Amino acid sequence: MIDLRTPLSLRTSFAFPLQTAQARREVLIGAALILLPFVGWLLNMGHRVVMVHRMMQGEPAWPAWRDPWQLLRHGVVTFGGMVYYYLPGAALAYLGWRTGSVWMMGTGAVLLLLATLAIPGYMTHYCRAFDAAEIYNPARALSRALQGGGAYWRAWGIALCALALSFVGLLGLGIGFLATSVWFWQVAGFSFARVFSRKYDLT
Repeated sequence: MIDLRTPLSLRTSFAFPLQTAQARREVLIGAALILLPFVGWLLNMGHRVVMVHRMMQGEPAWPAWRDPWQLLRHGVVTFGGMVYYYLPGAALAYLGWRTGSVWMMGTGAVLLLLATLAIPGYMTHYCRAFDAAEIYNPARALSRALQGGGAYWRAWGIALCALALSFVGLLGLGIGFLATSVWFWQVAGFSFARVFSRKYDLT
């Protein structure tokens, strides 16, 4: 069984969402829910949160499609964090584009990059006890991410490889991409959870 105690590697991360019949079934459920505009994406976000939480409690990651309202709530809370992190950079970049200010666009781009790097720094900590206070502290989240060291960057490498591979799903008339995109997000979620749960002893 691949869980948060398993050494992080390309093989273990890629296999994590597919390792059992139940796991594969939940990927397909997530793919079907993507057809619900935005709500399906939030449900999938909540599903990843609950999977990681269950593993932190020493339980199997699956089944995690049990309480749709709980999943939606976790999806909304974590998505709110993303908006909070990305909004300053996006606003500054847009304002720079509208006014033709190169320095504003550049600063906005840097803030967007820092937000991207910081978000994994709060996701796993939120999964432990569902404490929203873990989310709304960008400096702490970025610090946690950077303290992840080489393992953190390895997780990013695995996530980017999975992202590239997920586009193979487009060959299946586009429908396959629903499943491969859910697979990608679960690979990324597992990879970062493995790094931070071990680094900060969250299990």
